[in-house]
Amino acid sequence: MGLIAASHATPGPADGDADAVESEPDARFTFANERTFLAWTRTALAFVVAGLGVVQLLPPFPGVPWGRHVLGVPLIVIGAVIAVTSYSQWVRSQQALRRGQPLPRSVLPRILAIAITAMAIVSAVVLLVSAVLKPR
Repeated sequence: MGLIAASHATPGPADGDADAVESEPDARFTFANERTFLAWTRTALAFVVAGLGVVQLLPPFPGVPWGRHVLGVPLIVIGAVIAVTSYSQWVRSQQALRRGQPLPRSVLPRILAIAITAMAIVSAVVLLVSAVLKPR
């Protein structure tokens, strides 16, 4: 069974590509694309919940009263960025499947790697500042 079912060909959307012909892709590929989107959505939700947990449940850092917000708010923002980007990625992948084109590269792994690295550095800085400013 091929990637594209040629029996349902329709013209592409009016996005400047008048020659694009879209076909209904094999359902397995559509479902795989949807599962990937849902996995990124769960990741985004985990970031949002982690940020809320840090701000609301973590005890204050000694000497750094703003520490929880410095750690939690970026996690919430990163979750929102991942949610929006994952939807955009799903749409682009679905269009590529319908047009029989190669799938676009995802920026989500790069966003996730940069976000985790940045949050690890910020966490280390907050902990070090807390240790230095801790009342004795």
